[in-house]
Amino acid sequence: MKHIPIVDLQGSLDADAPAAQQSARELFEALSQIGFAYIAGHNVAPATREAAFAASRKFHASTLAQKQSLAINAFHRGYMGMASSTIVTSTVAKVTRPNMSESLMLMHELPPDDPGLRAGLPMQGPNQWPDWLPGFKPAMLAYVREVDALGRHIVRLIALALGLPATALDHHFDHPTTFLRALHYPPQPPAEDEQIGSAPHTDYGIITLLAQDDSGGLQVRPRGGDWIEAPPIPDTYVLNVGDMLARWTNGRLVSTPHRVINRSGGDRYSLPYFLDPSMDTLIECLPTCTDAAHPPQHPPVRYGDYLLERLNRNYDYRKPAEPAAVA
Repeated sequence: MKHIPIVDLQGSLDADAPAAQQSARELFEALSQIGFAYIAGHNVAPATREAAFAASRKFHASTLAQKQSLAINAFHRGYMGMASSTIVTSTVAKVTRPNMSESLMLMHELPPDDPGLRAGLPMQGPNQWPDWLPGFKPAMLAYVREVDALGRHIVRLIALALGLPATALDHHFDHPTTFLRALHYPPQPPAEDEQIGSAPHTDYGIITLLAQDDSGGLQVRPRGGDWIEAPPIPDTYVLNVGDMLARWTNGRLVSTPHRVINRSGGDRYSLPYFLDPSMDTLIECLPTCTDAAHPPQHPPVRYGDYLLERLNRNYDYRKPAEPAAVA
């Protein structure tokens, strides 16, 4: 494929509707060939999405001291400053320079009595909210509700496309691992070729739903091809396959490298939403994705183990401090 196809959900999130089978077929064709698709005809309200973008812009316009007061914690929630992540686990490039971006990471909200939260299990902690922006939390929670419903519908379409019942994978998302990353990319000098907003990488998990502003800058590299643009298309999401979904499907769906280079001359904002299963989910080849001619390509892996290994290597705050020099 030389371009990213558009899959129109026709305004329905019902996996039993007649249109769902057509959407599932189109989705499979896109995700098995290029690993990306534009999703149109979804049910995320434009006003809900724009309120989330407005909240993100206000957060990033806050003072550095305010943002740093929410410094990312051990549960991977909070503010990550400019150039604080380097994608050393990239399998498509040797990455030595940090990403030129800053972000606020919000993960799945947990009630105060959640057993995992009370036990302090990995990734099970409280979100950090900017209390100096009273409208921020309700805007983001409203957005998460709508984009999460879209993500769960897409998981059902993927199940249908793989010859499974629509709800076959639902139970893995009863206690999901989700990330909403409010990203800000500053403008990059046109002559700066080596610096990049987000270095070439593949995503870790199951699916990513990206809302991007009109700045452009997202690029995708299909198998055996060169980088192609993924320009903004009004009222669509950019959907892509993550590493765990590629493993789950024995490579039938592909996790494709992508990167961000902000040459717009202005600030770029995006809202990627990552919908992943529970930390304890065992990712092993699905039964409809293997046969005598196609044995499983990968051993089973616990999603949480894979995730933590990637985070520990890519984010500065998770790396052990170097010992102080002796005078």
